[in-house]
Amino acid sequence: MLFDPSHFADMLPDIWKAFGQTLQMVGISLAIALIIGLPLGLLLFITSKGLFSTSKSGLLGNRFVNIVVGFIVNLIRSIPYIILLVALFPLTRIIVGDTIGPIAASVSLSVAAIPFFARLVETSLREIDKGVIEASIAAGATRWMIIKDVLLPEAKSGVIQGITMTIISLVAYSAMAGIIGGGGIGDLAIRFGYYRYDNTIMIATVVILIVIVQVIQLAGDAIAKTVDKR
Repeated sequence: MLFDPSHFADMLPDIWKAFGQTLQMVGISLAIALIIGLPLGLLLFITSKGLFSTSKSGLLGNRFVNIVVGFIVNLIRSIPYIILLVALFPLTRIIVGDTIGPIAASVSLSVAAIPFFARLVETSLREIDKGVIEASIAAGATRWMIIKDVLLPEAKSGVIQGITMTIISLVAYSAMAGIIGGGGIGDLAIRFGYYRYDNTIMIATVVILIVIVQVIQLAGDAIAKTVDKR
C-alpha cells in the first residue's frame, strides 16, 4: 500500500515531534538572522557607492568596508548548505557542546540565513525611490533620521518579503540538516522514508513541507501587501 492511514496514525506522535523540532530550528535561526542580518543589510547599503554615500573617507561612504563585508557575505553564500553544515561542526560543538539535534543544527542554519537575509534587505533598500531620500536630505534630516524614518519604513514591504523568503529557505535547509541527525521533518523523512522504504511517512513529510511553505508564502504576501503604502 502506497499510503497506510493506520500506520500514519501510529506515527503521529513522531510526526508532531519532528514538526516541533523544525519549528524550533527555523525559529532560532530566523531570530538570529533578523538581529544580525538587518543591520548587516543596512551596512551594505549605506557603505556602497550611491546617493546615500556623502563621504569617501567616512563609514557611510567607505568602499573598503563595503567590499570586505560584501566579500564575507558572498563567501558564505557561495558554500552549499550541506557543506557549510559539516564545516561548522567545530564551531557548533564549541557553542552548544554537541553536533546532533535541532539546537546544534540551528548554528549552521543561522550562519547560512544571516548573509542571505542581509542581501535581501540591501536589495529592498535599493528599490526605494531616490527622490524620497533626496527630499529628506534637502529637509535637513540626519543620517540616523534617514535610516529610521525613511529607509526602514519605505523598505518595510520588501523586508517582509525577504523574511518570508528566508523562512522558506530555512525550512528547506532544516530538512537537509536531517541527513546528519539534525532532527525535524527532514530527519524523519530520511530515517523512515529513505532507509526503511516507508512510503507513508515519506508522503506525509512531503505534504507537511508543502503545506508549511504554502502557508508561510501566503501569510508573507498578505502582510507585505498590507504594510505597502506605495
